[in-house]
Amino acid sequence: MARGGAGDRPVRGVTYLDYQATTPLAPEALDAMLPWLRDQHANPHSPHRAGRAAKAAVEMARAQVAGLLPAGGRVVFTSGATEALNWAIKGASGAIVTQATEHAAVLDTVAASGRANVLVPVDNDGRVSPDAAAAAVHETGARLVAVMLVNNEIGTIQPVAEIAAAVKPLGAMLLCDAVQGFGRIAIPDGCDMVAVSAHKIYGPKGIGALWIRDGVTPTPLLHGGDQEGGRSGTLSPALCAGFGAAAALAKTRMAEDAAQAARLFAVARARLAGWTLNGADGQRWPGNVSVRRDGVDVARLMSDVRDVAFSAGSACASGSGRTSHVLRAIGLSDAQARATIRIGFGRYTHEDELVAALDRLVAAANAQKVAA
Repeated sequence: MARGGAGDRPVRGVTYLDYQATTPLAPEALDAMLPWLRDQHANPHSPHRAGRAAKAAVEMARAQVAGLLPAGGRVVFTSGATEALNWAIKGASGAIVTQATEHAAVLDTVAASGRANVLVPVDNDGRVSPDAAAAAVHETGARLVAVMLVNNEIGTIQPVAEIAAAVKPLGAMLLCDAVQGFGRIAIPDGCDMVAVSAHKIYGPKGIGALWIRDGVTPTPLLHGGDQEGGRSGTLSPALCAGFGAAAALAKTRMAEDAAQAARLFAVARARLAGWTLNGADGQRWPGNVSVRRDGVDVARLMSDVRDVAFSAGSACASGSGRTSHVLRAIGLSDAQARATIRIGFGRYTHEDELVAALDRLVAAANAQKVAA
């Protein structure tokens, strides 16, 4: 049984090591949600007393989420980061510059926009050069640059502040997909829009937000009641409350959570001796361990160790049959990409369960070598 930290959040029969795909719901977030699921059902956009109470809960949550974001902007709740990114990209104008290891929610939206775009390559660590981004903006006259803060597949941290400093004097806005970094590291200066998600920071699924700097006004993606001032749709007080509680907790625990992730990263690297790390060794979120070992059949490994939840790549691309575009972008061959696993851990991971799970994975991989 996987064990939790405060609140002890078990997943019976499974050691959960897939924190990049989603995180367990924090007990504090659940407690914040329950009254709005069980007892209070008012529409937060209604003017009566019950509606005003719901609106107050939403606004408190908005302030809690804003506490992890830069000053001088507003938080608009969305159905998730995918909607937030679609809105930011489709709501801007002109050519777009992005980079090769972005999430599909950015790459596919850029493609669907039909606008001219440039995909800037990354180095073998998965980092994009600020000078290369600026050159692409200069050549195309792009009005928007989209750069992920922490890569969901390999954990690499992009130099977002440096990229912003390089492209904004050229007239481009900076959109940051901060889903994997929000609540874990500080959001860099210079962003004009930031997309975040609740379920990556121990909050509920089905809610995210777009932070919009003052003076920036993306064209609406959804039309209707304009409840959020640019975004239409009735908000769920329960989801907002859960998101807010998770954000407030992340803010108080940021240093503690980062220290735990760094400690577990060192443990994982020691247990996975002989496996090659994908992405940057230093400039990365340590709760993400993407490693490969030549000759390993990852599909068989997942079948042999079914009581450990880990990933063969991004959960968003699973089942496609294609190797990861992120791993290809950092120079891996198809064979190396297919021999890659991603281990993700966080607040509720115990060292002893991590060690036991990794030892089982290594033993199963060794058995493949023997059988071959």
